[in-house]
Amino acid sequence: ETEMLRWMVFAMVAGLLVGRGWCEAKAPLEVGGFVLGAPVQAVEDRVRMASALPVRHMEFLQEVEIIDLPQFKSGYIAFGTCDQPGQIVRIKLKYAESSRKFYDALLKRFKQRFGNPSEWRGDPFHVVIAWKWQFTEPDGTCISLTLQHNTRDEDEKMGNAVKLTASHLIEAERRCFEKRQPKPAAPGKPAAARGPVDWDLLVPR
Repeated sequence: ETEMLRWMVFAMVAGLLVGRGWCEAKAPLEVGGFVLGAPVQAVEDRVRMASALPVRHMEFLQEVEIIDLPQFKSGYIAFGTCDQPGQIVRIKLKYAESSRKFYDALLKRFKQRFGNPSEWRGDPFHVVIAWKWQFTEPDGTCISLTLQHNTRDEDEKMGNAVKLTASHLIEAERRCFEKRQPKPAAPGKPAAARGPVDWDLLVPR
């Protein structure tokens, strides 16, 4: 009974670790020659700084396009603007090779290096095929890695892409930004309570 209890406890702990995205592999920080945590100024010769724009719904970040990079078609590098201005917090790159065969070859190598993914991020119909790895270190470092293949989708162009994100750095930028912002005014009445619904305005014609 004691031995069985030990195995039950082990299984419960293992389940919790897997659920939290725990992985023995070392968290990746670099892809395509770009490094999370490094200053974007160090790669100014490989990005178009003039293309910098705020990230939608994440005003505390800016994003720049990469310049032509061997074996990659395009990409965006996001960096902080508040807590650590210029620090790279996210790397999104699209591979030059767009085939499913290439994706499967990449996925095999990702698994060999980082173990099995933490979660499925694609859709049920496999129009978007995406696997995500989550790495959490004792010091609070939190890195996510996503490998994605789009077969056909109007919003996401067909091809293969990799995304490497330092969630803890993004969260630090968010907290910094929120501290510097004035408190929002109390919300007013919902739009629906301001008068009758104008269906002609809401329904396409």
